[in-house]
Amino acid sequence: MESSDVELDLQRSVQAVLRELSTQAPALQSNQGMWRWSLHKKVERDPGKSPALVRILLRELEKAESEDLRHVIIPLLHTVMYVLTKATGITEELHQRIYAFCTRLLTLPTPYCTVALDCAIRLKTETAVPGTLYQRMVIAEQNLMNELYPYQERVFLFVDPELVSASVCSALLLEIEAAQEQQTPEACMRHVVSHALQAALGEACHAGALHRKLQASPRRTLEHYFHAVVAAVEQMASEASPSREGHVERLEEIYCSLLGPAEGPRGGDPVQERPPSIPLPSPYITFHLWTGEEQLWKELVLFLRPRSQLRLSADLEVLDLQGLRLDRELARVSVLSTDSGIERDLPPGADELPAPSSPEIERAGLQRKGGIKKRAWPLDFLMPGGWDGPLGLHRRTGRPGGDGEVLPGVSRLHTARVLVLGDDRMLGRLAQAYHRLRKRETQKFCLTPRLSLQLYYIPVLAPEKPAASRQPELGELATFLGRADPWYQSNVNTLCPAIHKLAEMPPSLDSSQTVDPFILDVITYYIRMGTQPIYFQIYTVKIFFSDLSQDPTEDIFLIELKVKIQDSKFPKDGFSPRRRGVAEGPGAELSLCYQKALLSHRPREVTVSLRATGLVLKAIPASDTEVSGSRHCPLPAAPVTDHTCLNVSVTEVVKSSNLAGKSFSTVTNTFRTNNIQIQSQDQRLLTLSLDKDDQRTFRDVVRFEVAPCPEPCSAAQKSKAPWLNLHGQQEMDATKATPKPLLMPINTFSGIVQ
Repeated sequence: MESSDVELDLQRSVQAVLRELSTQAPALQSNQGMWRWSLHKKVERDPGKSPALVRILLRELEKAESEDLRHVIIPLLHTVMYVLTKATGITEELHQRIYAFCTRLLTLPTPYCTVALDCAIRLKTETAVPGTLYQRMVIAEQNLMNELYPYQERVFLFVDPELVSASVCSALLLEIEAAQEQQTPEACMRHVVSHALQAALGEACHAGALHRKLQASPRRTLEHYFHAVVAAVEQMASEASPSREGHVERLEEIYCSLLGPAEGPRGGDPVQERPPSIPLPSPYITFHLWTGEEQLWKELVLFLRPRSQLRLSADLEVLDLQGLRLDRELARVSVLSTDSGIERDLPPGADELPAPSSPEIERAGLQRKGGIKKRAWPLDFLMPGGWDGPLGLHRRTGRPGGDGEVLPGVSRLHTARVLVLGDDRMLGRLAQAYHRLRKRETQKFCLTPRLSLQLYYIPVLAPEKPAASRQPELGELATFLGRADPWYQSNVNTLCPAIHKLAEMPPSLDSSQTVDPFILDVITYYIRMGTQPIYFQIYTVKIFFSDLSQDPTEDIFLIELKVKIQDSKFPKDGFSPRRRGVAEGPGAELSLCYQKALLSHRPREVTVSLRATGLVLKAIPASDTEVSGSRHCPLPAAPVTDHTCLNVSVTEVVKSSNLAGKSFSTVTNTFRTNNIQIQSQDQRLLTLSLDKDDQRTFRDVVRFEVAPCPEPCSAAQKSKAPWLNLHGQQEMDATKATPKPLLMPINTFSGIVQ
């Protein structure tokens, strides 16, 4: 195919993706997500098309910038970054043009500047050291152990068999297993070596000869060249001013050593065959059936267990091992200390952390450090909420999650990407597990210092009946994420019907045919590029029952709390506030006491009594007007992301009198609040349902209180910081007076697009 025909075909595919973002036509919604996937497949099958596609995407980005078409900027940025990660023939000039474009976007408001900064940081390293992004991604996702880049990632896919059909679970499991059978460690190491050499040497690299040589190399030789390539890339990338020329020279030496001088970069026949495609392996995914809220904690602990003791500072070892040993409490063992306890008597270098592989770190669990020294620990040690809070703009390169060190000497080498499939009920159960995990951190502080937790969500609904011809509606949180992030709507929300179609297809018994796994590819794309979280407030509810012998209980909800009036009668010998002849009407008399949400954020208590047939408390805005403010009082830019507010809808009973007698009608009143207390006044009992889950239903309720759930660690901050000075203690007192709310992040591609 001629180059002009190639560019024309790619241009048509890019325009189809852009039309998908600019239209809401139902005819195009059925194919949403397919255009982006097919575009990436074109360059994956023919890597020579990558430079042409990058140039086309750059032209569209510059056009969007000049015409102020901001809704396509972030999708185009993610698309071009995904192509650059896989490609090997991108020139330095093209890298620099994209980097310059990203720096111009830093003047735009969030989320554009946040996404642009993340892309600019990665592009700066990729321009000087080609192949860095691909190498780091494969090493982390496939857990290829290397001392210079020790970061590890794992994707935990959770599916609740009570909410998702068995056919969907088996279809997803078969697709994941089929893809991972071909991703052996040897194959991944070949991909890393081949990609690094081709990205650095360009056309001077004989791709066909390199591929054949790597295929014929034994594992020991393959590991030798793998570690040599990783060392060359990481050492150059870690320099303050990396040199592209120096990097190319170093990889030329490795290339000549691998193929010999006859096949060197400047020798041999210049006419080469078409270079083979270098795939980007899908991440290592573990499939789990959801069994309970404790399962998330246990899986994360098992993920950290193998190399846990080698990555801890001596100050935190005992504290960490208490959290890792789930079966029994760790007995405290000490040895005789011969030091004076005075800091100046310590030998030089006693406070320096030894190397991870040194014998000193292995003996740290059996010996105590000399003396006790006061040190000002960072606030993140006291508040695990900082481990997955809003990501800062200035992030160090080289780390998959861009986290850095939470504690001195303890790096976050592990990234757990938790992906849940299901409806709103599954998200409610995830919120329970997330709250439980954070509560455990106040007692066994072992996950926070070394684990970056990223949460992802793909809506999968229960299959509709054949009579239902209309398209099934997504859950409330998935609908909100689709409104907030159009790229999430286009790529993730459209997976729901595709997953059900996959479950209905018969399994293929012919393993010789190569099939492109659409579902797995989209999941992989979401996991890799969805780095911008949207935070959702978790609410706590305290429930009081009619049986006084039953203790009040507490629970949490993320999406909805629904209240129904039970058809219960007054006790025979109980006091009734009304006479028999008085028509009480439907519903129950309720007393509501809440703090009204105002634009000024000033507290305003409201107490009202009314008769209602039911009410619903929703934590997710149900329309665009609730996200961006009311029509009469539009909110400024800052509160757009502040959707941590309850929307209460009360179905009130209105009594009217006419010639025919008394009649009752209902009217729905809606207001916003941060906390509310509701009590039944006429002995009518209530039924509460949390997050639309039948398993989380409470009956015979007379009163309940709802408030934002605080960080579990806020109540234990003083006890964890006995060494703080007076100034630090005053800061902690102020923090405790206003506890930090517990927010659960769900990763998207851009966050909330205003």
